Parts: sequence; structure tokens; C-alpha cells
Amino acid sequence: MNFISGEVLCFDKPYEWTSFALVAKVRYALCRKLGIKKLKVGHAGTLDPLATGVLVICTGRATKRIDELQAHTKEYVATLKLGETTPSFDLEKPVDAVYPTEHITREKVEEVLKTFVGRIEQVPPAFSACKVNGDRAYDLARKGKDVELKPKVLVIDELELLRCDLPEIEIRVVCSKGTYIRALARDIGQALDSGAHLTALRRTRVGDVRVESCLTLDEFPQWLEAQTIEFPENI
Repeated sequence: MNFISGEVLCFDKPYEWTSFALVAKVRYALCRKLGIKKLKVGHAGTLDPLATGVLVICTGRATKRIDELQAHTKEYVATLKLGETTPSFDLEKPVDAVYPTEHITREKVEEVLKTFVGRIEQVPPAFSACKVNGDRAYDLARKGKDVELKPKVLVIDELELLRCDLPEIEIRVVCSKGTYIRALARDIGQALDSGAHLTALRRTRVGDVRVESCLTLDEFPQWLEAQTIEFPENI
């Protein structure tokens, strides 16, 4: 492995870890292994702290491929609780409103999901990494400031109902770059004349990379120790 010339590593991000924290952990381990003080390391697509699954990490000169890798189609499995909303659209914040769910049936859920397939507009969550006048939206939101974000055009390729145990549903989503599954949960809740928020989210695929083939943090030290390290001729 030549981490300076550039490698692409795929991890199964743990629950409650930020994407930045995982990158920092990998960078530290690589620098120690290589005996160097600095190494470019970055990820190709943020995962929320409360989400798990595929996080693609690039090292060295492979960081130039981040934009290319971010553009790949992504697949998620998400669990939604209907009838409740939170300010963050997930479990980061407590429930702030309760809505009726008695009118919701499996058939109605399936009908609503169909309306989100294809090219749609989506307003990103206030608790997101989107920039607002140079500041991260989540920084402003966590300070209690009002955050207004413009709708973004994205594509939902597939939206499948995996489980329907009302008021909880589980869905599989195949989508383009820039899709916020938390915002999709919000919009599905509204379309059902109710509310919704995420209770679990797992990114199961990025491009051709499936979560089953990804390294875990527990496996990483042993994996790294087993690698033959190469250095570029011109550093």
C-alpha cells in the first residue's frame, strides 16, 4: 500500500462517531505507521454521527478523487417513526411535536413513497453541513438561530418499503449525491399528513462498495499492521 501516492479505504462508520473523527483516527494511525507527521486524509461524503455504514476515505494524492467518489450513487436503509417530529429530524434532538397516525395504512405509505421517486426538490435540514454565509448550518441551528436553506434538486432512483410496523416503517433508498435522508423522512411524514423522524440510518452502499466489504475500526489496526508499505519515489 502506498498511502502517500494515494489509497482509497472503505470503513463501516460506527454509531455516534462523526465522519471527521473517523478521518482523524485513520490519519493518526497512518502517520504512526509511516513515521511521518502529516498526511492528507479526507472522506468522500459525510455521514451523520447517528448514522452507520459506508464511509469512503482517501489518503495522500487520492484525495484528488474525492469529488469523483462523492458523485457515486448511494444506498441507505432507514427506520422512520411516524407521528413524531424532532428539530434535527433524527434522535439528536428530543421530540417537539406529535401528530395523528390512525389514518396511515401500508397502502397509503406505499403510494406516498412512489411520489418521491425520480427528480425532486429537497430543502436540506437546518442541522446539516450546508454553508450559510460561510457558517455551517448545524452550528447556527445548535445556537438556536433560524436557518433558511434553499431547495436542492436531487434524484431518488429507488424507494422501497422493507417493513411496515406502524407507526414505524423501514425503507431502502437509492439516491444521488446531496440527498439528506433525514429531510426525506420529514417530507414523507408531511406527505402522510402527519410527521416523521429517523430512528436509525445505515449507508449500505456507495457506488460498487457495499458495507459488507468495509473495514471496521476494530479491524483496522490489525489490517494496517499486515500491509506492506511502499513510498513514492518523489515525495
